[in-house]
Amino acid sequence: MILSLAWKSLRNRRFTAALTVLSIALAVLLLLAVERLRTESRASFAATVSGTDLIVGARSSPVHLLLSSVFRIGNATNNLRPETWHALAQLPAVAWSIPIALGDSHRGFRVVGTTGAYFEHFRFGDARRVGFSSGRPFADEHEAVLGADVAQRLHYRVGDSIVLAHGAGDVSFALHENRPLRIAGILERTGTPVDRAVYVTLEALGAIHAQANAQAEADPLAAALKAHAPGGGAAITAVFLGLKSRGAALAVQRTVNEYAAEPLTAILPGATLQEVWEITGVVERTLFAVSVMVVVVGLAGMLVALLTSLAERRREMAVLRSVGARPAHVFGMILGEAALLTGLGIALGVAGLYAGLLSSQGWLASHYGLFVAVAWPSAHELALLLLVAIAGALIGLVPAWRIYRHSLADGMTIRL
Repeated sequence: MILSLAWKSLRNRRFTAALTVLSIALAVLLLLAVERLRTESRASFAATVSGTDLIVGARSSPVHLLLSSVFRIGNATNNLRPETWHALAQLPAVAWSIPIALGDSHRGFRVVGTTGAYFEHFRFGDARRVGFSSGRPFADEHEAVLGADVAQRLHYRVGDSIVLAHGAGDVSFALHENRPLRIAGILERTGTPVDRAVYVTLEALGAIHAQANAQAEADPLAAALKAHAPGGGAAITAVFLGLKSRGAALAVQRTVNEYAAEPLTAILPGATLQEVWEITGVVERTLFAVSVMVVVVGLAGMLVALLTSLAERRREMAVLRSVGARPAHVFGMILGEAALLTGLGIALGVAGLYAGLLSSQGWLASHYGLFVAVAWPSAHELALLLLVAIAGALIGLVPAWRIYRHSLADGMTIRL
């Protein structure tokens, strides 16, 4: 009966109630969206590489090496000699190695020079293997493999030809038009940076750059671009290593870091990723604090709306008392209104979150490589929603207590 009265009272003030519900819904939507994006971005980053025990590159900071080699953010400070890659692959503890060469691009997408070992040994997520949605791996230096996003956004199919370019920018001025590559295969979508790259053989990059070198003398622009290209020639940018025993990771890391022929840095992907979280942790906490403050503002708006209506509703309370309602009933009705407003706001906010996820899931995956799963709320998100509901109920105690006091003081003779 009390909830029924509270609902009918809110219907009589539907405009104010709708605005209050909307403000709470937007606050809850922001809170859940920040939390969902934070957790999914962490999961997406952690799922980018799996099963790789060490990543070796030129001497640089571990975070920079991880970002440039795995997430393709920024450029490597230097390259490795091919002889160094072969020496790493021959270490007794190494089971397999994947070389990658970066520096070129195709219409804004990174080009990754590698070998067939990439499709055989590279893992992502829960040790999932990179598969093909169509076609096959490249067989020689005249073929290429595309990530899912590259094929989708540029409308490529198996058998089409592509032309690579110097540099990793969106606009290229030095195209390797004399050596087009045929698309041999298109990878399945992974939700990782794997989807946003073009994969070719190391021999293809070497041949392309060798031809560019021959033309550089007659083309000053090509010579200047080659001099500044981070992936010139067939040099190796980084090497992914899989070990026969993970217990040997620290020993191999020390051996690589002390390599005398060339200054190298070997990193443990998982440990380095924790350093990235430490760097981004401040931003995450700041965004979470902002979203919490928005929720507080939304609940404060509900409190203001309930308090400002108390003076106008004293006659309504007197009528309820005249038909037999007790002060406790009046108290419960106001508290029920606060609970209903908060509950409706939470429900609308959750609905808005899932509507936004369904509509933007593909866009986030194609433009930012962030796959946000449309799943049931996690335990942490449910705990946040419960806290918001409790906070809304507690805030309702303030107007409920005031109207309770007014009801006792007014009795049957309200003073206007």
